[in-house]
Amino acid sequence: MEAINKISIHALQVFEWALLSYFFLSCLYIFTFALAGHFYKKRRYKKRTKLNKIGVFIPAYKEDNVIVEVVKVALKQKYPSSFYEVIVIADSMLSSTINELDKLPIRLVEVSFEKSTKSKALNAAMNHLTKSYDYCLILDADNIMEPQLLTKFNDAFNEGYQAIQGHRRARNLNTSFAILDAASEEINNHIYRKGHSALGLSSGLIGSGMAFKYDLFKEVMSTIQAVGGFDKELEFELAKRKIHIEYLQEAVVLDEKIQQGADFSNQRKRWIATQLVYLKKYYKQGLQELFTNNNITFFDKVVQMVLPPRVLLLGFTFLITVIYGVKEWIFDLQSHVSSDFWLLNFGILFFAFALSFPKSLYTFSLLKSVIMLPSAFLRMTLLLFKLKGANRKFIHTTHGVKKN
Repeated sequence: MEAINKISIHALQVFEWALLSYFFLSCLYIFTFALAGHFYKKRRYKKRTKLNKIGVFIPAYKEDNVIVEVVKVALKQKYPSSFYEVIVIADSMLSSTINELDKLPIRLVEVSFEKSTKSKALNAAMNHLTKSYDYCLILDADNIMEPQLLTKFNDAFNEGYQAIQGHRRARNLNTSFAILDAASEEINNHIYRKGHSALGLSSGLIGSGMAFKYDLFKEVMSTIQAVGGFDKELEFELAKRKIHIEYLQEAVVLDEKIQQGADFSNQRKRWIATQLVYLKKYYKQGLQELFTNNNITFFDKVVQMVLPPRVLLLGFTFLITVIYGVKEWIFDLQSHVSSDFWLLNFGILFFAFALSFPKSLYTFSLLKSVIMLPSAFLRMTLLLFKLKGANRKFIHTTHGVKKN
């Protein structure tokens, strides 16, 4: 019996230290790139006369509410119209929407699949088109481009970049969940784009507002059959080829943020499932790329798949810190791991978020939105038990900005 007790105590000790180590390394990773983000410098590209032909691809699955407005704005770019073309990939759209799109000076590609995905839509469109482009820009059906966007991308293309991620920013802040989603997006921009670029690593992709050398994108996409998170698989494929992804902070694309709790759950369920799929697929290759090819970028992408989603990281770090604190300070019960270590963890994470948070979102509305954080944490925790089969079907998030 005494031997069993010793084994149990030892096992508990190992578990506590392993749990602390995982959360500590996760918090330290976020803090490192949050700090590095403040050393990011906006790129200054030379103005050259060369104009590249750019295809603007907009996959649209049941996006009748927003697609026509988005296309009309896309056609107002301050870039010569003869050098860019808008290609709408219409999947399961109403005939009335198709008729409206037909009246616009765009290329319309209608597709239909038993199981729709963005990767299928993009591949079908590129295989259908006989026309080629120098570069392509990928947008979501709710994205609004700033007027100078293509000009800014063109200047960067002329510097020789083959893959570029623009600055995706919130289009709407009309609900508490929209504000939280906007804040999450900007924290991501700071850590995974500005922070990584400052340290010489590839920017993370977001799925839209991203541009590529067309022939490269077409070739790589032909190998991608992802149901969800095709941008993550695209990141891994580019990292494998050691193709750097540049971050263009000043190239702004407005993106509609989720507005309701149900949409939040759908979106995060897709993200968590995608993360687990690519962790399982690439963790061995990540180590091989690091030690045999000195491919730090590829290994870094795998590390990102290991990290818990930030809402869960924040929520669990806070809860565990409170539990250890109450146990030691109130009930005077000692643990194998001191509560001071967990307090340090929480402090590192708090400062990481403080360093990453954009000043523009420090408003009274944000304070009201913070009340929704426990709800967001609870939703994401429950999602951990509902992931079975989540990456086998396309989970669609509806769009259409609602007025207050």
